Amino acid sequence: MSATRAIEQGPPADPAPQRVWYTSYGSNMLLDRLACYLTGGRPAGGTRAYPGCRDRSLPAASIPVELPGVMYFATRSPVWGGGRAFYDPDAEGRVLARAHLVSASQFADIAAQEMYREPGTDLDLSEVLTRGRVTLGDGRYETLVCAGQVDGLPLLTFTAPWRVDDVLSTVPSAAYLRHLASGLLEAGAWDTDAVAAYVASRPGAHPHWSEQAVRELLAP
Repeated sequence: MSATRAIEQGPPADPAPQRVWYTSYGSNMLLDRLACYLTGGRPAGGTRAYPGCRDRSLPAASIPVELPGVMYFATRSPVWGGGRAFYDPDAEGRVLARAHLVSASQFADIAAQEMYREPGTDLDLSEVLTRGRVTLGDGRYETLVCAGQVDGLPLLTFTAPWRVDDVLSTVPSAAYLRHLASGLLEAGAWDTDAVAAYVASRPGAHPHWSEQAVRELLAP
């Protein structure tokens, strides 16, 4: 098993980095799923095709990390037909995640696709790198979060502007959970039992998904 990488706090030295760690806590932890955002295509079990990024390169590296906060399932995904993952960085807990090393333009294009916008416009990251958080809109995945840095490069993700207790939880679909749990397992830092226990305990999944049910999703 590989170890999770230590996260350094504070803003990175470079206010306009060319590379960033796109940090996923949901289905994009799985490289096959992330590839649909990078190169274009429709993920297995999903209903939406993605245009892809301007730069279609795969991540230069992917590392397991643990973020402070809580991952939970809420709203309803038209792609998966159930709840989708969100991140509350202010809640007490830990979030198992996977950081992918991509270009700043790729991160901007991934974020645009998550926001149902056309990719192709770079993001000004100066504010989120300085303040740690910036809200670009009131929709889901329109709040950027910098969770620290690894190797001098920022860990960037996106979530909703609301808190975990401000929204009703929603049960995630089997296809979505399979991608999410498989991505955690693929990261190499957690075994099947640890992944199943974590996923089954998340708000929205609990109590509808048991640890055994999540293990069965991961069965070959």
